[in-house]
Amino acid sequence: MKIGIDTFACAGGKSALGEYITQILKRIPPSGDLYELFGWDFDRFAFSEIAQQCEFIPQCFVNGETANALWHIFKYPEFVRKRKYTVCFFPAAHLCLSYKSPCPTVGVIHAIPSHWRQQWRIWERFTGVGRLVLPASIRKLDRIIAVSHWVKQELITFAGVKDSHIDVIPNGIDLTLFYPRPKNEESVLLIQPFSFRKPYILYESCIEHPSKNHKTLIEAFGIFKDRTHYPHRLVLAGVDGYGAEQVKVSATASRYRNDIFFTGYFPAKSLPELYAGAAMVVIPSMDEGFGSSVLAAMASGVPVACARSASLPETAGDTALYFYSRNSDEMAECMVTLATNRDVYRECRNAGMQRAQEFSWDLCAERTLQIIQETAGK
Repeated sequence: MKIGIDTFACAGGKSALGEYITQILKRIPPSGDLYELFGWDFDRFAFSEIAQQCEFIPQCFVNGETANALWHIFKYPEFVRKRKYTVCFFPAAHLCLSYKSPCPTVGVIHAIPSHWRQQWRIWERFTGVGRLVLPASIRKLDRIIAVSHWVKQELITFAGVKDSHIDVIPNGIDLTLFYPRPKNEESVLLIQPFSFRKPYILYESCIEHPSKNHKTLIEAFGIFKDRTHYPHRLVLAGVDGYGAEQVKVSATASRYRNDIFFTGYFPAKSLPELYAGAAMVVIPSMDEGFGSSVLAAMASGVPVACARSASLPETAGDTALYFYSRNSDEMAECMVTLATNRDVYRECRNAGMQRAQEFSWDLCAERTLQIIQETAGK
C-alpha cells in the first residue's frame, strides 16, 4: 500500500496545521506500507527528522496561494497517477485540495472561515477556481475528518456534506510540553527576545478582525482595569492577519494602551512557557474550528474565560467561564472573577488540567491512520 500525504498548507511544521501533521507523522507505525510526503520544494527537509521513514517528493517551486490552487487543479491528478498512490491524505483539506483524484482521498477540515459561509454557494456557481476547489471538491472526498462536532455541523450546513462522510476526531495536546510550572516570585518572564511583566492576560491567535474579536477584548480589558486597578497587562501573541490594523488602532485608542503588548510572530517552541506564565487566558474568538488555545491553557494549569461560540465550549466543557463574544461587559466580568475570586480560579484551573488529559495525540493519530487504511481498502 502506497499512501501520499499532502503537506502544502502545513507551513513546514511551524504553524498550528504544521503541529497537527507533525504529531501524526511522529506516530506512523513501522509497517509494510509506504508513506510519501509531497509539497512545496522549500519544505523538502522540514519533516526529515520526524518522518525519516517517509520520502519527500518536492513539487511546486513557486510559492503562494494561487500556485497552490493551480498545482492541485492541474498537476495533482497526473502526479498521483505517476506515483501510483493507493490513497491520498490531505491534512489541511480546507486550504488545499484537488477537484478530482485518481485515487481515494481523506481530508481533514480544521476550521470554517466565516467568509466561506457567504461565498461557498456563490463560488460554486460563478467562480472558476473557487468552483474547482470549494465546496464541490470537499464533497468529493471519500472520507472527511472534522476536528470538532461544530466543524462537522458547518460542513453539513454550508457545504452539503453527508453526515455519514464525516468522522469527528479532536486534536490532542502534548502534555510533555504544556504543563503547570512553579509560580515563582519573579515579576518578569523572559522568553528571548521577549520580556513579559507579570501578571498578564494572554490571547494567542492570529491578529484578525472581526473573526478573532480582538477589539472587543481590548474594550473588555479597559473595563477590567477600571474595575480592579490591577497591574495586569494584555498580551496579544500572533502574526498580523486580515484587519490587524483596525485592532491596533483600537489598542492605541485605549486608555490602557501602555499595558497592551503585541508580540507579532511568536515561536511555537516558546508557547508552553508563555501559557504557563499567564494569570489567565481569554479567548473571545467567534470562529474556532478547535479550541487549541483553550486546551493549551488547561494543560498549563491556567484558568480560561472564553466566548460561548463555535467549538470553544466543546473543548472547554464546564471548566471555563463563558461570555457572549460581542459583550465586553460580560467578558470583563469573567476576567474580574478570575482575578479576584480564588475559589473560582482554583476550580477552573483544577478542572481544566483534568479535562486536558482527555485530548490525546496518540488517540487522534491512531484513529486518523485507521481511517486512511480503511479508505485505501475501498
